[in-house]
Amino acid sequence: MHSSAPRSPLAANEQASGAPTDIQAAADAHRQREVRWMALLPAVSPSQARKNKKVKRLLQDGVPSSLRYLVWCHLTDSKARALPGVYTKLGKRPHVPAFSEIEKDAIRCFPDQPQLHNTNGPIVSLLQAYLSMVPDIQYSSALTSIAGHLLLLAPEEDAFWIFASVMDAHLRSYFSTSTIQIEVDAALLSKAVEFNDPALHKKLYVSLQMAPASITRPWFSSLFVGTLPVDHLHRIWDIFLYEGMPFLFRVGLAVIHCVRHLLLQATSDESALENLTHPPVACLPSSADDFLSLCFNMKLKDDDVRKQRVKMEAQVKRQTQARTHAINGIASRQTKSISLPRS
Repeated sequence: MHSSAPRSPLAANEQASGAPTDIQAAADAHRQREVRWMALLPAVSPSQARKNKKVKRLLQDGVPSSLRYLVWCHLTDSKARALPGVYTKLGKRPHVPAFSEIEKDAIRCFPDQPQLHNTNGPIVSLLQAYLSMVPDIQYSSALTSIAGHLLLLAPEEDAFWIFASVMDAHLRSYFSTSTIQIEVDAALLSKAVEFNDPALHKKLYVSLQMAPASITRPWFSSLFVGTLPVDHLHRIWDIFLYEGMPFLFRVGLAVIHCVRHLLLQATSDESALENLTHPPVACLPSSADDFLSLCFNMKLKDDDVRKQRVKMEAQVKRQTQARTHAINGIASRQTKSISLPRS
């Protein structure tokens, strides 16, 4: 039985204006997260952050946008890598071969952020410095995408050292002349899709004959920039910087799950790839937290992914070296050269 008591004007106004009490509750929760993070960051050393369960719990609860870049600095231990004066010196080196390409990509990737791509803007400066420091990296617009998103949150030099840390820890092999890591991760994702959804695996890899790397390369090399909305993307990066590469497989499986119906209807590999790399927003969970929950619910054993990556990488590397030796007469070398300025 509904009450016949008159409702207060305040209650009516709150409902009409979109429940300010909910907005206040969200603001309070945000402040509480800020307080918890501000207490935790000094208490846990960056070198131990990725092993700390309290850090993991707070990451899953959410990172306040006001502190996100500081949390990313902590998770990557980028401050320990930062060498005073090096970034400035790197910026004074001659332009790298990809310089003009970076300028064009910066404008194309961030058309609404002129502060990122003006003359000698931060994207160009950051990538000029990085590619000068690590000359064996093969430039791709994915680097511009990642650098730009870091620069939207972090001061330029901090963004540079976070970028360098992420590249060293996770992504450098994606931008080398070798395709070993791409092949390995593509094969592993294919197996994960088959385990989770055999019918869809048959559709993508048999009926449409999609090359496994055509899916993983644009996703993993860009850390899903351009695939996910910004709020979703930042929550994904929060967890990725703690969990490492296996979490990207979860994200990929979650995206596939969201557009499954479109993939089953696809009549070409091009249309399937378009839905995978640019899924309709309506197909994704509306909130970043819901998408994150979906990622965690995917059937995947992270430790198995880590072990299989090492095992398969060694296997593919042996095969690749054998082919290279047969062609060139020398074994391919997976060197990681770094060119730092002299003090």
